[in-house]
Parts: sequence; C-alpha cells; structure tokens
Amino acid sequence: MIRTILHYPDPRLRQKGLPIERVTPALEQLIDDMAETMYAAPGVGLAATQIGEQHRLFLIDVAADDEPSNLLVFINPEITVKEGEQCGPEGCLSFPGVSEDVKRAAKITVRALDRKGVSFELTAEGLLAVAVQHENDHLDGVLMIDRMGILKKRIVTRKMQKRGANNNDDA
Repeated sequence: MIRTILHYPDPRLRQKGLPIERVTPALEQLIDDMAETMYAAPGVGLAATQIGEQHRLFLIDVAADDEPSNLLVFINPEITVKEGEQCGPEGCLSFPGVSEDVKRAAKITVRALDRKGVSFELTAEGLLAVAVQHENDHLDGVLMIDRMGILKKRIVTRKMQKRGANNNDDA
C-alpha cells in the first residue's frame, strides 16, 4: 500500500524514531508499504518517520534505472564510522522539487538489522553513503534543511511554505 509522504514543515518529521524490539508481521508489512511508496515517489530512500511511523527504520535502493533493484532494509541503524568529506546535491521526498548541496562523510560504516532481524554491517561510499546518512538523519529528527546555510534555509523554507499554501488551495 502506498503511504502518504510527509512534507516539510510537518512537525512529525522532527520526531525521533523509536527502537524496534522485534520483527513482526506488522513490521514486515510496513517495510513492504515503504518500498512501494519509495518506488512510486520515485526515490532512493525512505525513512519510517517520513510516513508518520515513529520507528528506527529506513529503506534504500540506489540501483541505476538500468540495473536490477537492490533494496536494502536498515532496522535500528547505527553509523559507527565516518571518514572524509564530500559535498553534493541531495534531494528529499519530504522536500519535493528541492535539491541542495549538503556536506556529508565520504565513507561510512553502518550496523543494522535486515528485514528478517539479522544483524549486518555495511561500509559505503558515494551515493549509498550519502543515502544512509540522509535517512539516518530522519530517524533523529534531523532534516536536509538543517545542514544548509542560513540563506539557503530561508529560500527552501519559503519555497516549501508556498508549495504548501498552493496545495491547500487545491484541496
């Protein structure tokens, strides 16, 4: 089932995800719903908090359009290592139409549970490293806009407020 993605400045985006105690059929259904929602958007990542679910859970698939899907599920993720620095354009499903340069670590290691509750560790660079950091931020109530300079924050905030007002006009 495709879920509604929350858009900034919805205050629910600031809620922190709570640890997941165990994998249940309801959690597996949430993962399936999130995957369907992310692919329909379309996006490369989606955190549970972006659909109003207060769980420490996100999904990522950075496969190119001409590659097979490579859906990664991260339950209770913890970034254990950050190395180097990169800065590049990021978008976010909660900020439709916005793309801004954001500084991130160039290489990260993350530990999490997969969709079956099995622990794994992943070292990532490039787009995957950016996506993991971006989605992990969502679980802490940190948004892309929080990593921008003051001028860009103002511009993006105005753009999102205008977009929200226009969407309300359509309702």
